[in-house]
Amino acid sequence: MVMEASGPERGGEHVFRGVLLMIAFCLVVPLLDVFSKLAAEKIPVAQITAARFLLQSLFMFPVLLYLGRSLRLPMALLPMLLLRAVFLIFSTFFFVTAISVMPLADALAIVFIEPFIILLFGKFVLGEMVGIRRLGACLVGFGGVLLVIQPSFAAFGYVALFPLLVAFSFAFYMLITRSLSARMDVVSMQFHTANIGAVICVPALYFGGVLSVEMLTYVTPEPLFALWLLGVGFFASVSHFLMSLALQYAPSSTLAPLHYLELIMAGVLGYVIFSDVPNALALCGMVIVILSGLYVVYRERVLNS
Repeated sequence: MVMEASGPERGGEHVFRGVLLMIAFCLVVPLLDVFSKLAAEKIPVAQITAARFLLQSLFMFPVLLYLGRSLRLPMALLPMLLLRAVFLIFSTFFFVTAISVMPLADALAIVFIEPFIILLFGKFVLGEMVGIRRLGACLVGFGGVLLVIQPSFAAFGYVALFPLLVAFSFAFYMLITRSLSARMDVVSMQFHTANIGAVICVPALYFGGVLSVEMLTYVTPEPLFALWLLGVGFFASVSHFLMSLALQYAPSSTLAPLHYLELIMAGVLGYVIFSDVPNALALCGMVIVILSGLYVVYRERVLNS
């Protein structure tokens, strides 16, 4: 996952609290990927995707009640919430498909070009001012991704390209999120997105079974794999809630550099749990992606200061 919205500028104590929450997010969100990868050993990816949205909706319901937020779906924002859910469904489906065979860190490193895609979209589609330095950093970042893809493509075939689809899908998800965040709070946004995602995914599983579409057919999980599915929904809820809180205490420009801790944590978990060890070429590509992303964040802070 990536930064969702810009939070307000706050005092030093609030910013520090936001930084701690962001670090917690980076430590927790890779567990969502771990549980998804564990579940994918026997559960269809479409079912994991549906479980993520259905369980996230159930977990977020008491949180909204506790926070006193309205459960009413704002109908004026329904089209954008629907688009947001669709892009997140695509992102989840293709990412889980990728990590079912790829190392976590390799897949996530490729997805981390999403900020570059948004930057280029702003430059060439929205007409935003983007200087030559940030454009150069984007190109270098894409070069780093190619270094990650090359050994993965040789080992896993076309599936290694799925994280690229995730990056583009998530970029559009982020653009919609930024627009919506000015009109509704992020916790309510996540709850309604999860509801819409569940409304789309659960019937798809039902009709997939009726039509005997293997990838859309529900499989009754063994107890252990039911636990993995619960973990998917739980860590999706917790991680996004931590992100929401972090953005309430600190601006996204402060939190953005910390987000690369997620990639490091994913690498550690991939090694400890799945014995994944990136080869030298992929590791070099990851470092390039991280440094390029940090440079883009630095330039944006300089230009906005």
